[in-house]
Amino acid sequence: MACQSVSIINMDEQALLGLNPNADACYRQKAMVYFEQLKESQDAWEVCAEALAKGIYSDDHVKFFCFQVLEHQIKYRHGGLSPAQQQLIRETLMKWLQGQLMNSQPEKPFIRNKAAQVFALTFVMEYLTHWPKFFFDLLSLVGLNPHGVDVYLRTLMAIDAEVVDRDILHSPEEVRRNTLIKDGMREQVIPSLVESWYQILGAYQQSHPEITCQCLEVVGAYVSWIDLNLIANDRFVNLLLSQMSVEDLREEACDCLFEIVNKGMDPTDKTKLVESLCQVLQSAGFFNVDQEEDVDFLAKFSRLVNGMGQSLVLSWTKLAKGGDVKAAAEALRALETKVPLLLQLLVHDDDDISANIVGFCYDYLNVLKQVRYTLLVGNMDIMLAVMKKLTYDEEYNFDNEGEDEAMFVEYRKQLKMLLDRLAQVSPDLLLEAVGRVFNNTIQRWQTASFMEVEVAIRLLYMLGEALPASHGAHFSGDTAKTSALQDMMRTLVSSGLSGYQHTFFETVVRYDKFFLVEPQHIPNVLMSFLDHRGLRHSSPKVRSRVAYLFSRFVKTLHKHMNSFIEDILSRIQDLLELAPPENGFPALLTSDDQLFIFETAGVLIVHGESPAERKQALMRSLLTPLTDAFRLLLAKLASEREEERQAALADCLSHAVGFASRTSKAFSNKQTVKQCGCTEVYRDCLQTFLPALSCPVQRGSLRSAVRSFLHRMIICLEEEVLPFVPAASEHMLKDCEAKDLQEFIPLISQITAKFKDQVSPFLQQVFMPLVLAIFEVLCRPAEDNDQAAALEKQMLRRSYFTFIQTITSSGMNEVLANQGVENVERVLFTIIQGAVDFPDPIAQKTCFIILSKLVELWGGKDGMAGFPDFIYKHIVPACFLAPLKPSFDLTDAQTVLTLSECALTLKMIHLRRGPEFIQYLQQEYLPSLQVSPDITQEVCQVLQQPDAKVLKNYMKAFFQRAKL
Repeated sequence: MACQSVSIINMDEQALLGLNPNADACYRQKAMVYFEQLKESQDAWEVCAEALAKGIYSDDHVKFFCFQVLEHQIKYRHGGLSPAQQQLIRETLMKWLQGQLMNSQPEKPFIRNKAAQVFALTFVMEYLTHWPKFFFDLLSLVGLNPHGVDVYLRTLMAIDAEVVDRDILHSPEEVRRNTLIKDGMREQVIPSLVESWYQILGAYQQSHPEITCQCLEVVGAYVSWIDLNLIANDRFVNLLLSQMSVEDLREEACDCLFEIVNKGMDPTDKTKLVESLCQVLQSAGFFNVDQEEDVDFLAKFSRLVNGMGQSLVLSWTKLAKGGDVKAAAEALRALETKVPLLLQLLVHDDDDISANIVGFCYDYLNVLKQVRYTLLVGNMDIMLAVMKKLTYDEEYNFDNEGEDEAMFVEYRKQLKMLLDRLAQVSPDLLLEAVGRVFNNTIQRWQTASFMEVEVAIRLLYMLGEALPASHGAHFSGDTAKTSALQDMMRTLVSSGLSGYQHTFFETVVRYDKFFLVEPQHIPNVLMSFLDHRGLRHSSPKVRSRVAYLFSRFVKTLHKHMNSFIEDILSRIQDLLELAPPENGFPALLTSDDQLFIFETAGVLIVHGESPAERKQALMRSLLTPLTDAFRLLLAKLASEREEERQAALADCLSHAVGFASRTSKAFSNKQTVKQCGCTEVYRDCLQTFLPALSCPVQRGSLRSAVRSFLHRMIICLEEEVLPFVPAASEHMLKDCEAKDLQEFIPLISQITAKFKDQVSPFLQQVFMPLVLAIFEVLCRPAEDNDQAAALEKQMLRRSYFTFIQTITSSGMNEVLANQGVENVERVLFTIIQGAVDFPDPIAQKTCFIILSKLVELWGGKDGMAGFPDFIYKHIVPACFLAPLKPSFDLTDAQTVLTLSECALTLKMIHLRRGPEFIQYLQQEYLPSLQVSPDITQEVCQVLQQPDAKVLKNYMKAFFQRAKL
């Protein structure tokens, strides 16, 4: 309902009550309805304009409401307003602003911000047409009245948001308009605006620091696109620098200078600008960082120094590339003189201040790398500064890491980046510096603080990435490097430092190749992994990380652990226990951590030097507790009625299967299950786990676990697994969901690809039950908007086609051929349907691969009876109808691959059917598609060329033309 010709006295006072946030819900609802009425009305907004111009309402929420209505008209209906109505908006705004000049108190900030937005919107709509004197009108009205200046500055920031802000996405039309606005402003008003800023900065420095700060923000925003000479001159810069000494202004002055420095300009001019700024700042005492206590200001100042430093680096880069040797040398000298200040800020106790200068530091090191000499100022000093700042604060909480700790971790990543760059500039110097810090600290580690020792070990750890070696071979090659690292590692593992879990184990594993050189240290390090310092540490976080690191350590060094294998297995025996759900005691390790321990145990057993009988005994003792527990828990699950308890039992059963599966990762081509005498052990496991497939409850998780185990056993047991496959398949095909089938198909495909003829009789038997189960799931009705169900079906359809592809490409065409004529026909039609009807290029590509293979197998004179007829009736049309579909997007890379397979299918038909196929295309099929005789002749000629690539390219062009 629209309000027509409403006068101010008719404004709905009841509705206005609902504007107060504390109003009852019914009043708020009424206010929202009223707002919509005023917005939609052709002229009711004039009520709000009158209210603002005359200052009728004192309630802040009503005033804000009136501005919102006005904003809506300008934003969405400005073009439809009459010249008189547009004039009314301009007059309303100026009258409201005039009212502000006379008020003793300014409006609330939220009203002033909304007013500024409305001023800015009006400016954007009218500056180029009806209101070219917008800024002059504003400036002449507000003068130096603080209330007026405040609105003027807010309006300038709102205009910046509308016209300049690159973070806001604009349409091409808006971009063109904004460019015209900026061009117009540069020509007509920018010098006047800059003069007004200068006057404001000078006038309000003492009396209204908040207005001065606003003005500095405006200068910083506008400097990116106006003539820099208007700002970067002695008069203006001296004023800004003077404000750097005013406590209330200096942070904003810093930001403003930062924007000036960041302005794109000629590199020589930029160098001069930065140097002149630095000279004034230095003479004013700003480079005496140690004497400054205000960390908030120093954070801003370090950002400014970072900007100046990066600007000098950019200038040097441009000048050096341009071949201006003299100017480049000056820029480089300017850079060097900033390094002492850089170092002061980099080592500052406050990490925010230090982090703000990292960019400059990184770029400076990049310059050192390019000029190929390392004696420039401060190289070693930067190294020492980075090393110092890597140290954890005393307050760092390792047990309960919060936001502060996360920020420090991020800051450490920046420092590591610097360390890596230092290594590129001067690897020998870095190695020497780290060695000095490490050795000095470790010599007195018992009296040094935890943080000092931790960072010394961390530096050794970081060298591994800073000075990379192929495949971790840090202890071969360059003698100086290997000798230094070897000395540090020897010190680390023999100095009793294994209590520093945060970095000790990480470092030991990073340099695990050290123990191949000095294996005598392995027993001590092994013990630290196994006792209270590692796997039995009081912190779950440390235990978890050590479980993973221990597995890596053993994988690398198992050849040196033969004499410790049974001792290690004995010490970790309790960590290998399956934690039953009824156990009230928390386990030392989580199930995820235990996976690593089981894998480690497997590696130790398999790669040990014991005879096969002993390996079998050790593996059986490792896995028998799992199978025993599995039988008991499965029996409990079958009789359990409570759902939560069922889930806990199923979870535990899945872990048991997962643990057994993980031990098999220890086997390799050289150390097979058979060679280690462990075939029977894993066969017993399989026999124990398979009954879980027929468990009536918690089917999903149990099937998934057993299926994963079967995948592993196909690799490990090879043909020994085949007797178990039929029964397993029968269970897994009962009461299937889409996800079950989707996960079952890769298992059957794996068996098919690996065993081929050996499983042909089984595949012939299971083929149609599997296909029918897939059809049944795909035919189930689903809600139109059920995206998850649609995706599941799409993935199942893909899996189905992949399965057919596996059979055909494995040369097992008898599996499909022996399914009976009706079933073969049904399957073939699903492949044609997949190639043509479903807009899924991945599935379509697979279908064309299958069709091409079937044509190769059955399309010749001695092929399957009736198949040539199927080729002409269905496969040939599929090759043309699929690419002609609107959903067949020839700009999509995946679809282009599908088209390639489609072309190869046609090529295969020609290979198998010869001239008969060409004649069919010429006389029957292509004419039926209304293809002209010339194009038909062209298609047939290309088909007969030997190079398939020519056909692929032609087909793409052919269908692109056909779709136009």
